[in-house]
Amino acid sequence: MEKIRVIIMGAAGRDFHNFNLFFRDNERYDVVAFTATQIPNIEGRVYPAQLAGSLYPQGIPIHPESELTDLIRDLRVKQVIFAYSDVPHEYVMHKASQVLAAGADFRLMGANTTMLKSNKPVVSVGAVRTGCGKSQTTRRVCDILKDMGKQVVVVRHPMPYGDLVAQAVQRFADYGDLDRYNCTIEEREEYEPHLDRGTVVYAGVDYEAILRQAEEEADVVVWDGGNNDLPFFRPDLHIVVTDPHRAGHELTYHPGEANLRLADVVVINKIDTADLADTSKVRVNVEKLAPNAVVVDAASPIFVDDPAGIRGKRVLVIEDGPTLTHGEMAYGAGIVAARRFGAAEIIDPRPYAVGSIAETFQKYPHTGPLLPAMGYGAGQIKDLETTINATPCDMVIAATPIDLRRVLHDIEHPMDRVRYELQEIGRPTLVEVLTQSVF
Repeated sequence: MEKIRVIIMGAAGRDFHNFNLFFRDNERYDVVAFTATQIPNIEGRVYPAQLAGSLYPQGIPIHPESELTDLIRDLRVKQVIFAYSDVPHEYVMHKASQVLAAGADFRLMGANTTMLKSNKPVVSVGAVRTGCGKSQTTRRVCDILKDMGKQVVVVRHPMPYGDLVAQAVQRFADYGDLDRYNCTIEEREEYEPHLDRGTVVYAGVDYEAILRQAEEEADVVVWDGGNNDLPFFRPDLHIVVTDPHRAGHELTYHPGEANLRLADVVVINKIDTADLADTSKVRVNVEKLAPNAVVVDAASPIFVDDPAGIRGKRVLVIEDGPTLTHGEMAYGAGIVAARRFGAAEIIDPRPYAVGSIAETFQKYPHTGPLLPAMGYGAGQIKDLETTINATPCDMVIAATPIDLRRVLHDIEHPMDRVRYELQEIGRPTLVEVLTQSVF
């Protein structure tokens, strides 16, 4: 039987996982290419033979997604697998139309073919959009489980932007591991807050190997999701975070809607700063899509090191990069802090942006007068540092989950850091939910 020729559309995460779990040793299929989007400097590489398996001794080429139509024709492709996250439903169907017009089948892969089964209990944390508050929810879950006497290991959704073979299985136990693996700012934002609490984090490329290693030191595995993607592990308890600042998006983004439909627990976050009407809209949509889920109301209060130091200052606000770009938010905790604590003016960094940071503003024009903390490599980190120093301000307010001063060593302005944690409002609480679960 002739093999089915396949292209997997991705962004260096879900695409590799789907390949590893379903296609790698499957002789019915021939994966002839990956295409890449969203993340810089991925295309033009090869998914290495060491990870691709015996059926792919040369590895698998990774092309820009812009070449998709030509690749379908030139490589005689029969199926195209869509495997990345946090895009509108309409966007997915535009891609489907492009694939269908080129003559191939368009395919989405579901939970049964893409979730690994663990021999330890799994709590997963996902969301309906990037920037809803997964990270602080995951930290809260880990704290509760530890208070219950459980040994907790976090496995984070993949962000493998470097040497894929070296990154196949990564274990992070301290800050030195972040340097050893040459982590980007985006990776540090996800790992460092867990390390601050003494929680071991795994990530990488080969998630079956990652899971088996994590199981050896965990009573409970906590899946810390990325974007609004589905878990890679089959959860015993699936917690999904929603955001009333983007009310309605829980119905209109892929695979966020699927995530919500799978939820055992739904956290309606940011109630403290959202309009009541928007919160009510989210609540109605949750009832429609996940009627059996437990609903937990929550806030994400902010904390700064020196609130009085912000008053009257001209400030540059730095926000979490993916929340502004993939998540399409026009502001975050940094803007809230600047306004709440009396900043005199928020300085627009766009006239001073250089290199890849200027390109980011062009690619994501909805971004307002604030700076996304983009840092996918040494060059972009340098561009970020140069942009900060060129912006005329009295101080920098940094609302990323990490202390940027550990990465940006030559910042010329004073910097105040914004932190945010999850706090449940009323009942039920996550403590009640987790203590009533069988772990």
